[in-house]
Amino acid sequence: MIVQLRVVEGEGATYRTGTRGTRGLTVLVTDEAGQPLDMASVSFRLPDQGASGTFSSGLRTEVVTTGPDGRASVWGMQWSKTPGTVQIHITAVKEQARAGIISTQYLSDTVAAQAGGEGVFKASHGGHKWLWIAGIGALAAGGAGYALLRSGGSSSTVNPAVAGISISAPSITVSHP
Repeated sequence: MIVQLRVVEGEGATYRTGTRGTRGLTVLVTDEAGQPLDMASVSFRLPDQGASGTFSSGLRTEVVTTGPDGRASVWGMQWSKTPGTVQIHITAVKEQARAGIISTQYLSDTVAAQAGGEGVFKASHGGHKWLWIAGIGALAAGGAGYALLRSGGSSSTVNPAVAGISISAPSITVSHP
């Protein structure tokens, strides 16, 4: 058996130093055919010094077992007050097979708190991005975007009471990752 391991959520995230992360790190463990491996043991290890942190257990190592979907996640890390690059060593083991990977996170003194918690939001590459852009543009044009966003993109009658909506801080910036 060959074990394959890849990070599917949380790679490259930036967090403010000294905070507790509200997003996690998720890996996918598969066999050589790309099928998810259930009951694989996955170890996440934070650095012993410098930019680092601890898991919710208070330790620098956390071991998680994959579910039927082949995924294993850790979250709620308490980040250190030292800015810099955090290299998380991840190892997956199933029977006699083993795979390893390093995930990179960043700690910064200058990252401002984001809505919904600490860290930097990374937009997905799904089609919803364009719906949000269209909705924001329509919202700026006078309220039609509100109906578009509320309806999930389906056509709807615009409520005249929302025509006076204005956009203020925080601002939204859309760019390539």
